[in-house]
Amino acid sequence: MQKMILLIEDEAAIAEPLQYALKRENWQVLWFMTATEGLSVLDRQSFDFIILDVGLPDMDGFELCRKIRQHWQTPLLFLTARNDEIERIIGIEIGADDYCGKPFSPREIISRIKAIWRRMQLSSENRQEAHQVIQIPQPEKSEHIIAFDHWHADLNRYQIKYYHQLLQLTRYESGLLLFLLKHPEQVFSRMQLMQQVWEHPDHSLERTVDTHIKSLRQKLKLVSEDDPIITHRGLGYSLKRH
Repeated sequence: MQKMILLIEDEAAIAEPLQYALKRENWQVLWFMTATEGLSVLDRQSFDFIILDVGLPDMDGFELCRKIRQHWQTPLLFLTARNDEIERIIGIEIGADDYCGKPFSPREIISRIKAIWRRMQLSSENRQEAHQVIQIPQPEKSEHIIAFDHWHADLNRYQIKYYHQLLQLTRYESGLLLFLLKHPEQVFSRMQLMQQVWEHPDHSLERTVDTHIKSLRQKLKLVSEDDPIITHRGLGYSLKRH
């Protein structure tokens, strides 16, 4: 099936050669120059990928990303001339899957898109095998189910229930929690967690893990006051069992 890509970039000198390169991959591309146009088309049709410029004329790209993530989990890559470390951290933390600074080559963007799609396929079809370290004793005799204490995770559906409540998690929150659920009471460093969950761990900072753990804890606290994630100072994180 032909992939559909949404490109939101206000500089024609950047968008036109990138659009041409993407089409050479046999991908369909819809190009818009404003955030308003991009949001409008998202309401009308679905996309396989979004390429988003940070510096748009009518809305900051980070704010647009936040709006997109309220309704869609389409994989998203930022384009920006701002290469400061803090900008890269913000982009990833608000829901971007990758971040590419200008100038760039179209081949680099294509490579990053393909890498993100490979990770998504791995997550949905073969995540358990790819991340398996040890087997967890489970009351339910299914290789696709993790169930202990107040947890129930369906690896096929990529769903996690806590105290019988289905959690609404981002991709990175789900990845972190699933990995910890597979290995309860084991301590993993931030880098180990990034290697398991992030497609490009070398492009991110370890403090990004802290941000996602913090947001994950906030969502778990809405279900129960008990904090199942343990912080081991100087070491990393683990998931406790009762």
